[in-house]
Amino acid sequence: MKYIAYCRKSTDEKDKQVLSIEQQLAELKEFANREHLEIVEFITEARTAKVPGREQFAQLLKRIEKGEAQGIVSWHPDRLARNSVDGGRIIYLLDIGKLVDLKFPQFWFESTPQGKFMLNIAFGQSKYYVDNLSENVTRGMRYKINNGIWPVKAPIGYKNDSSTRTIQIDSEKSKIIKKVFHVFAEGNEHSSSSNKSFTDISLLLHKLGISASKNKPLKPDQVKRILSNRFYIGIMKYVGEYHQGIHKLFISKELFDRVQKKIKLAERPTRKGSHNFAFNKLMKCGECGASITGEVHNKYYKTTKRAASYTYYRCTKKLKPCSQKPIPAQHLELQLRKAVDDVALPQKWANDWYKWLERDEMEEQSKSEENLHKLKLNLDILDKKLNILLDSYLEQVIDANTYKMKKNEFFEEKLNLTGEIEKIKADGSSWLEPFKNFIGSALSCAKIARAKNTCSDLAIGAKTVGSNFFLTNRQLSLNYNQGFASLAARRLCQPRG
Repeated sequence: MKYIAYCRKSTDEKDKQVLSIEQQLAELKEFANREHLEIVEFITEARTAKVPGREQFAQLLKRIEKGEAQGIVSWHPDRLARNSVDGGRIIYLLDIGKLVDLKFPQFWFESTPQGKFMLNIAFGQSKYYVDNLSENVTRGMRYKINNGIWPVKAPIGYKNDSSTRTIQIDSEKSKIIKKVFHVFAEGNEHSSSSNKSFTDISLLLHKLGISASKNKPLKPDQVKRILSNRFYIGIMKYVGEYHQGIHKLFISKELFDRVQKKIKLAERPTRKGSHNFAFNKLMKCGECGASITGEVHNKYYKTTKRAASYTYYRCTKKLKPCSQKPIPAQHLELQLRKAVDDVALPQKWANDWYKWLERDEMEEQSKSEENLHKLKLNLDILDKKLNILLDSYLEQVIDANTYKMKKNEFFEEKLNLTGEIEKIKADGSSWLEPFKNFIGSALSCAKIARAKNTCSDLAIGAKTVGSNFFLTNRQLSLNYNQGFASLAARRLCQPRG
């Protein structure tokens, strides 16, 4: 009788007792010599047997079906099959007589009803081992995530510590990640010229030693995932569910939030090959409510043989018929400059306001403890809600999807409360820092309004001071934002200092 020897070792097998392919070959050769077996070929394969689809194993069965051999020699039944499909194919070939015999150094087998029954049990045990191993791995990962430990590969800037089985900060890469967060977030508050794209960050990371496979720069979407990963502020999302991590942080929530705002700006779609109209999407038509868009008119002067381009802004007229006429870009620019300049804060006022702010800051410091106490009470209430939610899920009062959805909502609230607590601890009050920013923005209005060739900066400045921009009969109107409205009203009554 002719036999084919089959050896298999999967790279993902955790069982240290499984011999290597070389060891299996040596065992089978010694076994064949001892039992006087005729081996026509040794087939080896480095593939898992958890699922069907092994190429060499399929070739082995085809050769058995063709009659090239009548028996199989393998180190143990689990080398042949660890899933019900492949195990069933072996049993079926025995039933129809294509496969006459199986030989194993580690397992007794005879082609009898009792032998097939025992072989079936061996295959079943192999499948049970795989299923149980998978379940144990899943259970272990779930245990780690519930205890705030990331169970899989750590994001860039962190490393998996095999000795403690936790996530630790990578001293070198964390500095690089922190640097690119700052680079992406930094820039002139009223200018987009210094904004960095995802490609810019990818090239910077590559320069600093962080790249994709084959030493290529990361793709823009990979950079975006890094900059958007809440893991860096302690929030882990695993299988669609939020968890609070216990790993140390090196990115502040304030920096992370600034980056998220920049990401939204970076993702604004732009049309390739189109003109850059600085005031697009800023205003609506006061007559029909449609958007105001820019367009370029080209004109050729025959007498001087000169070509010129003129930019206009007009109603798109996409909602209904409209009688509004286009306005030259220069006229609109002048009106916008006046709107921004009207709320420019005089230096004298700014000096006084900074003094008042310093006084209020001292008063607010005494109130900060009270605010912190209230926020911590709300945080405790949220923790109780989370515990009640978990109890309801464990008692099967609510289903898994509802549990995940509500838990994620509570986590969002908890994250916001934690952010407010951190901000009060750092600044003393949640309104002082925005007011400082307001003074700085109001001070810069005069500079923005009077600068030349800065229409993009002017558009950003206009969005800072106002909203609901409408254009009617070539006249601009807007609603000033809170604070700037007061400046505009006081400017009507009081000369500039």
